[in-house]
Formats: sequence, structure tokens, C-alpha cells
Amino acid sequence: MANRVHRPREDAEVDFILRMSEVPVLAYFIGTWPKAIEPSRVMDLVVGAVADEYARRLTAVRVDITRCPAATERYGITGASSYVLLKDGQAVAQGTGPTSGGEVRGLLEDHL
Repeated sequence: MANRVHRPREDAEVDFILRMSEVPVLAYFIGTWPKAIEPSRVMDLVVGAVADEYARRLTAVRVDITRCPAATERYGITGASSYVLLKDGQAVAQGTGPTSGGEVRGLLEDHL
């Protein structure tokens, strides 16, 4: 996974990253239970590549659903491998994955 992806360990860290980011934030939500591990790995690869490509225009955040339940609930996430694009703290787009890098790039281009 790319070094450009933040990996907060609790809700307070997620909130801090969202407040401090001067660019849009792509938050993707992963699960650590058996059926969620493989889709979460795919999202790691997709978002890692996109985060590298959009380094100066985007902040990427990997949110563990179990460790960060408040962030998960705040954005209406109901399952692992979901993502939300936040602009000025507001959700402007959401989706579920795993998805392709092309889909994520298309979403970003519509909002960046």
C-alpha cells in the first residue's frame, strides 16, 4: 500500500485528518473479518495507486470499520470496501467496492 494513505487507529484520528486536510479526502472503509479481508486488500491497492497519482490534490484515509465506528456511522457506511469523497467536510460522492482505479479516478475528476 502507498505511503500516502493515512491509517488512523481511532475515530479521533479520523476527525483530525479530516479537519486538517486542505484538499478533498477519499476515505475508504475496510473490514478485518474473514469475508472482508480480500475486498479490503483490493481497495488498498486501488486507493494506494490513486493516492500516489493525485498526491497533491487528494488526501486518502483507510478507515477500519471496527476501530472507527463513529466515522463509519457518520458517513452511512454499511459494509466494508465502501468509500466516500469529502470536500470541505461534506460527502460529495460515495460508492462501494472493490472497484477499479478507473471508477475511482472518474469519481475524483468529477469533484476535484
